[in-house]
Amino acid sequence: MSNAKWADVIGWALLAVLLVLALTSGDTYTLKVVLWISLNILAAAALRFVMLTGELNIATAAFWGVGAYVAAILTAWYKLPFFLSLLIGGLAPMLLSVLFGYVTLRTKGPYFMLISFAFTEVLRLIYTQTESIGGNSGMIGIYPPRWLDPYYSAIVVAIVAALLAVFFWLERGAFGKLLKAIQNNDAVTESVGIDVLKMKVICLAVASFAAGVGGALFAHANRVISPGDFSFLVAVYALAYVKIGGETQFSGAIIGAVLLTLLNQYVIAFGHYEHLFFGGAIVVAMLVLPNGLMGLFERVAIAFGGTRENAAPAARGGH
Repeated sequence: MSNAKWADVIGWALLAVLLVLALTSGDTYTLKVVLWISLNILAAAALRFVMLTGELNIATAAFWGVGAYVAAILTAWYKLPFFLSLLIGGLAPMLLSVLFGYVTLRTKGPYFMLISFAFTEVLRLIYTQTESIGGNSGMIGIYPPRWLDPYYSAIVVAIVAALLAVFFWLERGAFGKLLKAIQNNDAVTESVGIDVLKMKVICLAVASFAAGVGGALFAHANRVISPGDFSFLVAVYALAYVKIGGETQFSGAIIGAVLLTLLNQYVIAFGHYEHLFFGGAIVVAMLVLPNGLMGLFERVAIAFGGTRENAAPAARGGH
């Protein structure tokens, strides 16, 4: 089995462990940790999916928040069924992302990143000024059905795994190859008749649907949401997970989210200083582990008898 396939096995095995823990553990703290790890994995995977085109989408945080607020309104105000609220919580940011992407993805690189950052903060400010959804105080009473309480963590893991399977299928197929071609040279890709803007918008829409579902799951897990929950820091944390795990490998987002979420259980007591932890993680990853833990794994595998032909793109320095 090639090193790339081993990396995939590790990622899916971690998800299987999370599901087993969610189904068998009776410890409330363990279930909460499994829940937050799963949501962090989804945020990281959604961010990384757009990174396949070469763009850093800070607006992942914005679409996470839109999904949370839409699902919260549907549940708290209109008493819609839980799974219908989740679905609409994913569709709303997906539709918004199509408009956002069609306008903004004509830019790229730092310009798109800054626009997505501004969009995220504008939405957060809108939440604070909208009294009907609680303004700065946020919304309360976002409860999933009572019968779901014992299984909520397992349901979250299962939904996250299903969305990751879609990401995996798309990335490994023809669509994923097109995204990586755009990342390498969008001008050349467009010269052979590919509508680059359309491909980028579709990619953003898929990622935004997943982010919206993640936000909806977050809202029902937290049962209280406020504008501060959806600042650009959501995307910064997701970026830390991706960079630590390794952005060139699908499993990098999973491994990074698991590791940093577990470590964060020890630094969360430091309050706002936990932001320094994630910022520092990104800096360290870029300086010491440019390809993340998955890149380190590849280098070790090669050093102990692996071949470059079997190595994943991270080890070869490519994409």
